[in-house]
Amino acid sequence: MKKTIPCLALVVFLFAFLQVAQGQSSPPEPKSLDKTGNAESLPELVRRVKPSVVSVLTYDAKGEPLISGTGFFIRPGEVVTNMHVIKNSHRVEIHTLEGKGRTYPVAGALAVDEEADLALLRVDLPPDRSKPLSLTSSAPDEGEPVFLIGNPLRLEGSVSDGIVSAIREVPDLGRIIQITAPVSHGNSGSPLFNMRGQVIGIVTVKVTNGQNINLALGVPRITSLARGELLSFDQVSARNKSTNQPELLAELWYRGGIDSLWLGNYDSALNYFETAANRNPRRPETWIQIGYCKVKQGRNEEAIRAYKKALQLRPTSAEAYNKLGDAYYYGGRFDDAIASYKQAARLQPSEPEAYYNLGLAYLEIGDRESAMVQSRLLEALDPDMNKKLLAELQR
Repeated sequence: MKKTIPCLALVVFLFAFLQVAQGQSSPPEPKSLDKTGNAESLPELVRRVKPSVVSVLTYDAKGEPLISGTGFFIRPGEVVTNMHVIKNSHRVEIHTLEGKGRTYPVAGALAVDEEADLALLRVDLPPDRSKPLSLTSSAPDEGEPVFLIGNPLRLEGSVSDGIVSAIREVPDLGRIIQITAPVSHGNSGSPLFNMRGQVIGIVTVKVTNGQNINLALGVPRITSLARGELLSFDQVSARNKSTNQPELLAELWYRGGIDSLWLGNYDSALNYFETAANRNPRRPETWIQIGYCKVKQGRNEEAIRAYKKALQLRPTSAEAYNKLGDAYYYGGRFDDAIASYKQAARLQPSEPEAYYNLGLAYLEIGDRESAMVQSRLLEALDPDMNKKLLAELQR
């Protein structure tokens, strides 16, 4: 007598067989989720953003190669890179990374920001070959994965990844992002991406004790570059050398201090800034940096005096009021801190930092209602920063 397999048993058997077969296949490549829930793997992200990254090649007046770096499109025909990449060059070219790549001459510099080591270049090329990257001013989180694309040692289009290891805020400069992603000479000017393919900073190679420190400057300073008259590279070099005495030496000391701040070396930076102030005591930014370094050293009363000197020179400096508020805050003088932060917000109502600082100061004196008011103001300006304030409110 023949036995028949019931339909239900047959279905169970087939289902189990399919499960085993699927289990033996290769697992899907892990993908990162963006804030909208869309998934893109790192190779997919690289393929999408790489055509907007370029190599920057520089030459002297004899046509001999100088140094190379990296840049990226922030608008059609406009490439941002590091100032030190193009410094002292006579002619500059870019080489695109899509397909086999194409080389285009750079017409000149639309903007130069010496302090931030930024240059905005104009390149005449077809619009379809200069697709801008998406920039975000939101601060990354420590530990957040990141990647960069650049031209290290002329190895075009090289990709490296890592995490954000630290974030520092430097007065009159902006956000410094320290990363574990490997960088080398030639990576200067590389875009630093989050895992949604947005640019969060521009890589700048800094060297100390023979070691590269992997750093990037946050996007807000990039977006603040003001386009002006197109300058030839000879004009950029000439302007670079045109500072008069006695400001010249003071400027050199000031730049040394800024370089130390990039690296988080506050003791060295303070020595530079104090020397700069001795040579030119009329520059308010120098006193702001002196105050900032002294706060980092726990010398809050000395910092307060330095910030007040800055405000004597520039009474409308929101930056100085904000940092003065920090010195009062860390010194436990919360009412004075609140007054300073309020003045910073009045002078620059569109900047979120003062509202965040006010919220924290109100929490210190137990005024949660006023802290919530700052949260509502902050939500419209910087939702990510407001999330951090709300986290403090919920403690």
